[in-house]
Amino acid sequence: MKKITLLLLSLSFFTSCKNQAQETPVALISNTETMTKETIYSFKVKDLSGKEFDFASLKGKKVLIVNTASKCGLTPQYKDLEAIYEKYKGKNFVIVGFPANNFASQEPGTSKEISQFCQLNYGVTFPMMEKVSVKGDDMCEVYKFLTQKSKNGLQDSEVEWNFQKYLINEKGELEKVIAPQVLPTDASIVDWINK
Repeated sequence: MKKITLLLLSLSFFTSCKNQAQETPVALISNTETMTKETIYSFKVKDLSGKEFDFASLKGKKVLIVNTASKCGLTPQYKDLEAIYEKYKGKNFVIVGFPANNFASQEPGTSKEISQFCQLNYGVTFPMMEKVSVKGDDMCEVYKFLTQKSKNGLQDSEVEWNFQKYLINEKGELEKVIAPQVLPTDASIVDWINK
């Protein structure tokens, strides 16, 4: 009788442990599923003319976000940015430019001056936002999302210089970070647009 009681107690203990082991992963899965990943769609900014620009209006489009400057050795990239925008804007693709003065004070202009410069020199027609900070203590919220893995779910990054590119997929998620020196017409970007 002692052996049977001991056997029943052992079985009860193993069943209890087995049930707890099975419950733990389920609890972890349900907690993970309730986490909501941030997307670019939660942000609203001002464009160069001072009008509100809501990223939610870009749902379903691929988006290239780039920090720009008017007095940089990479400034001629505006030409290539405009070229790919013109070529692919009808295929659910948009470019959003953010002038920034974070690197060697190469974007000192006002919104009006930046707008005139972009129009006169490069015929820019893609959306250009008001000047922001893309690094440091005064970094704008969009760039916090782009550079912090805890917000974008992909990776931590630092804006290295003017014309760094961030590729956002049709779901508003960060998909790729492209170095400033890589031209907008590079295969890594064009292939991403076309896939």
